[in-house]
Amino acid sequence: MARKYASLDNLKFLLYDVHNIEELFDYEYFKEFTSATIDMMLDASIDFSNRELFPFLSEMDRRGVAFEDGRVTVHPQIYNVLRKLGESDWINATRSFESGGMQLPQMMHYATEFIYTAANNPAIGYAMLTAGASKLIYSFGNDELKMNYATNMLAGKWQGTMAMTEPQAGSSLSYITTRAQHKSDGTYKITGQKIFISGGDYEGIDNIVHLVLARIDGSPKGTKGISLFVVPKMRVERDGNLADNDVITAGIFEKMGQHGYVTTHLVMGEQDNCVGYLVGEENNGLAYMFQMMNAARIGVGLMGAAIASAAYYASLEYAQERPQGRHAGSKNRDEKQVTIIHHADVRRMLFLQKAVVEGSLSLIMECAKYMDLSAAGKGEKYELLLDLLTPIVKTYPTEMGIVSVSNGLQCLGGYGYCVDFPLEQLYRDIRIATIYEGTTGIQSIDLLGRKMIMNDGRSAKLLAQAISTTIQESAAFERLKPDAKLLEEVVVSYKIVLKKLVSKAVSGRTESFLADANLFMEFCGLMVIGWQWLKQGISACKLLEKNAENVLFYESKIRTLRYYFSYELPKTQGLITRLLDNEDITLKEEKEYLI
Repeated sequence: MARKYASLDNLKFLLYDVHNIEELFDYEYFKEFTSATIDMMLDASIDFSNRELFPFLSEMDRRGVAFEDGRVTVHPQIYNVLRKLGESDWINATRSFESGGMQLPQMMHYATEFIYTAANNPAIGYAMLTAGASKLIYSFGNDELKMNYATNMLAGKWQGTMAMTEPQAGSSLSYITTRAQHKSDGTYKITGQKIFISGGDYEGIDNIVHLVLARIDGSPKGTKGISLFVVPKMRVERDGNLADNDVITAGIFEKMGQHGYVTTHLVMGEQDNCVGYLVGEENNGLAYMFQMMNAARIGVGLMGAAIASAAYYASLEYAQERPQGRHAGSKNRDEKQVTIIHHADVRRMLFLQKAVVEGSLSLIMECAKYMDLSAAGKGEKYELLLDLLTPIVKTYPTEMGIVSVSNGLQCLGGYGYCVDFPLEQLYRDIRIATIYEGTTGIQSIDLLGRKMIMNDGRSAKLLAQAISTTIQESAAFERLKPDAKLLEEVVVSYKIVLKKLVSKAVSGRTESFLADANLFMEFCGLMVIGWQWLKQGISACKLLEKNAENVLFYESKIRTLRYYFSYELPKTQGLITRLLDNEDITLKEEKEYLI
């Protein structure tokens, strides 16, 4: 079993040196925090993970989830984790003082979430879902819903979920058929089914609070007629007691990975006794749900980076200890074997992992900083950038996280494929991340078809300006100039490609415009992570000029930057060639060639 899953040094470097979390403390909203507070919370998060999360990772996978006689059982540590995170106010941490929260910077909350997820990604999923669901109720629900349901969720006593998908309606939510009928007391009778509901049911928890998208009788067709409801497994009666709410678990899904994280099929209203409570106004459900969905998308990106982090440190540890072969140029058969970290190809795979993990985490911190600046009352610029980056921060860490973990498994060779080492589990666990909260294809269409063209392309321009500002800052450091020049060329290509693609949309060629949205996403991901590595390079160079301690750490940053700009960023050239090509190879034609 590996001994390390995340780097505290790297988290502090990103928080303090690259993204300057201390800047937030000057704002009234975050004035209660100091660097000492942040350090204490980071240390506490590592300690909690070492005790409550990391030791149970493989055990949860091997034990899995069971469904028998309508009852779902999970590893008992899952409820312990949810309860303890509730008791420590972690679930409630980012909400305002007025709402009973800590006003913790989102940067810090994501830092702790990264540690927890790297330690045990299935277990922490329950708490992340509950935090998102309770925050949504507090944002749009009435006081009764907050008191009856959200309070216990924040305390870690009750589980929260997000219930959107139906057997006939996945990403196309216009086709949901779950029905809500008005009742005389102001509540609604709910009937329908939901599938793929993470955390949807398990023994040991007193209640599960589902946030359900449903269509009220007589509502408009399409997404405009979707409303949001709190549909608990056990409803709170007027006397305060809990009563069964006719939400039945029809079964669980046997998954490739994340065996400790239950996924259920729910049936509501089979006994004609399922009550739903409207959240906000009728027919605005999808707009409300997007608050949770957007936060969840960033959370899934964080999941990808965190799992890749655990895999990186496991494969790094193995490479430092496993003897195999001689130096490539050696012909001395009596020479002692070297550890595999001496071999160039193994080092390439390790550099890839480090570049993906630390580049992804930096992008997550960039988005978190925008969230914090918005909370502190700054302008719309940061909200526009956050909207644009959300599909990218969901996609790059998950897609490249899979590549990263695969490279880690390859480092271990045959052992990587066996349960004796964590790589095989992490490889299974991370695969779902590109599917959670909208597939890569959905994220790509969102990026190109919505975010890049919204507000007359202002968000796209703001991103280019932000990257260009970093390029200009890097000019002060001679060793970064070649990399800055390459990134500048990529930004120029970004503008050219975007102009060419948008021209298709303007001319009404929508299918052609979106046909290679996935490749455009890949291009943007490479560019944006290059931006984050250049930011890290600038911070490392500044600290080296000050003769800071831990020189090897900062030199490692610059060396990884050099790897990224030599091996990864050049991949944009092939993507540019394809994106500027006029031939629409993948569009449906009169004859079907996929035979």
